Amino acid sequence: MEYISNLLPLLRSPSSRNASPADARQQKQCRKSRVSQGVRCRLAKMKCVLIFDQLNDLIFSKCDKRFAHHVKKLARIQGLISEAESQDDDEKFLGLSSNVVMQLFSPIVTSQRIMSCQFGNSYSSVQCQDGTSMVFDEYLGFLFAMISTEEVEIMRRNLSTCIVLVQHICGPDVSMLKRIPPRAKLLTKLIDTWVLLRDSEQAFLVEAVEQLSVNPEITMATLKALQDACDRLKAATDFNRIHALVFVENKFLSLYSSRGAQDLTPADILFLTLLTEVYQPVLDKSKAAELKKLVTLSSMTNEEEDEFFSPSNSPTGTRRNSAKPLLTEQSESKVGTDMPLSGSNLALLMGSPPGFHPHVVHIAPISEKVALVLVLETGSSNISAGLWEACHALNSLQSLQLQKDMNGVKATTEHLDSGVKKILEGLKKIRSLGPEYERCHRQLTANWDALKKNYTELIKSHDLDCVLRVESCGLKFMELLCEIFRLVCLDQAAVTHSADPARSVAKAVRARLADFIGFLKVKAMRNFTLGSRATLSINKYLEEFPGLVHFLYIDRTNHRVTTPSLDFSSEETMSLTKRKIWSMVDFSRAHLVDGHISLMWKDTTFNYAYFLWFEGSSGSPIRPKVFPTAQLKNMPQPGIMCGDFYQNLISVCFPKTSPGKVQCYELFCVHLGLATSSCVLEHTRRLAATIWEVTGVPGNPADLL
Repeated sequence: MEYISNLLPLLRSPSSRNASPADARQQKQCRKSRVSQGVRCRLAKMKCVLIFDQLNDLIFSKCDKRFAHHVKKLARIQGLISEAESQDDDEKFLGLSSNVVMQLFSPIVTSQRIMSCQFGNSYSSVQCQDGTSMVFDEYLGFLFAMISTEEVEIMRRNLSTCIVLVQHICGPDVSMLKRIPPRAKLLTKLIDTWVLLRDSEQAFLVEAVEQLSVNPEITMATLKALQDACDRLKAATDFNRIHALVFVENKFLSLYSSRGAQDLTPADILFLTLLTEVYQPVLDKSKAAELKKLVTLSSMTNEEEDEFFSPSNSPTGTRRNSAKPLLTEQSESKVGTDMPLSGSNLALLMGSPPGFHPHVVHIAPISEKVALVLVLETGSSNISAGLWEACHALNSLQSLQLQKDMNGVKATTEHLDSGVKKILEGLKKIRSLGPEYERCHRQLTANWDALKKNYTELIKSHDLDCVLRVESCGLKFMELLCEIFRLVCLDQAAVTHSADPARSVAKAVRARLADFIGFLKVKAMRNFTLGSRATLSINKYLEEFPGLVHFLYIDRTNHRVTTPSLDFSSEETMSLTKRKIWSMVDFSRAHLVDGHISLMWKDTTFNYAYFLWFEGSSGSPIRPKVFPTAQLKNMPQPGIMCGDFYQNLISVCFPKTSPGKVQCYELFCVHLGLATSSCVLEHTRRLAATIWEVTGVPGNPADLL
């Protein structure tokens, strides 16, 4: 533990007892506006995200000014940088030096890798007395670390989300964050936008898709427009598998997928919503005001301007409200008919079963708050699935062989063999595309034969020389897999060739939807509300539940959430309801991973209730015979971005039941404090039984108890 004790001065932020007047002002400001500026306070807690490669080189970092200055101060004390260099950096705020970060963090990073690889017992977190914590996670041999003063569980969720975002934009080749500055900038903006949306949108809070509720005529008109858009794109390009989606103010309106296209998972739709928000060319007034307050608070303390730093020649990161392009120049223009695309990019959607499935994503703003997203499948599905399987199997083997777990090595080698076969089959079909594909096919065949031979010898002899040979061949094999990934999955020409047809299609869709764009904008602001009960069906519905303040109903089969909208322009909503709802969800999640699926509690203002239950294909409630409390600790955290927690829960609770025959549901309720427990239970039963009146999907009553 000497390594950790040496790191504590690095993690600890300046003591509050010795806080400067600026620090005191910020703490006072955060206390006074903790409710109305919950997003700002949460952002202020985030200090740093670091990503190290297998050689412990820093390939990506994102930190605030205060953390950067703290690291530079320690570097100056230890003689890693001179006084002049430190002052020059302070004046220009050039960011963290990768060499300094590597030297300061080398002890804890090395210790983490030894504990993980050789003992299979890595640190999950390190906590200091002043409340500063460091959380670790790994992805394909790359070490992710977050330093913050937030709660450890929140940090783990944020770091896991960061890894998922890296998967979406980098796949297995995480080192591209160092080589390609636009990718590092995109990751930074995705992280910032995720944090903002999770603190302002209920759908991102519970990680579910919120569908805009409109009448059947608008639904059919939108769907027909999207179908025509897919047909026109298929005729104008070489792409045959296309998805077209419309988002209105981060809410999902409609989706059309052409024949043969792989289904988009709810997690993929959430990521596309996030990517669309990143590329928004014009911010609406409420979001602009939100960000303006954030900048104002930051300038008061001069320490919370988030920046990202990638080593080498990475440019200075820009704040999300700059609304500048990430990889294209189209975002600089405002919404107009002459330049309808705000962003074009290559993204990797996970799909089901998971894989590095490459897609070209074109985002076209139809109006200020309405966006058309065109998703074009590219690459080879066989190669994408094989790369996913092979990369994860090879990463597991590197740990198992160090732990001398030969049974695990033998089983995992079979998974690696399965993944390599898929890649070889895919490459064989596209060898005619160019000599590079033929060369990759030939090299992969030869390298796999050599690696498989070494693993066979290792399993038989357990010889140390075999371990060294396997490690050497394994590193070369992973480099070759990344090369194949870049060749097949990251074809930038696909983005360029499809841009002009996408522009034309976007103009046509805009014309088709022009008649009801205004309605969609208003509807997005007040999808379902509690205020105007005479005009919206959900409010008429809520009149049957006196004392009910708010609810969130989530169908975890398709991860759709039904909930009244919250008016964040109201100070009362911001100061009371929003804070209570966000705390309720966090509280429920913490107890869910402990095995509690039915909860009721209260404070001085409200009564709260949370229920999770299962139903069979007939709609009748079913109960798991044994609830796997111990196994929940090894599952992804509740949600879908970091893995579908609820499908994993179903498979564990009902191991002998085929997938799809068990549905899972969640219900959160907030009642006035005067409501009795019996009243809350009665309301929850009726909500679960009659929510189809709002969603349009009939259901059967469930026994929540």
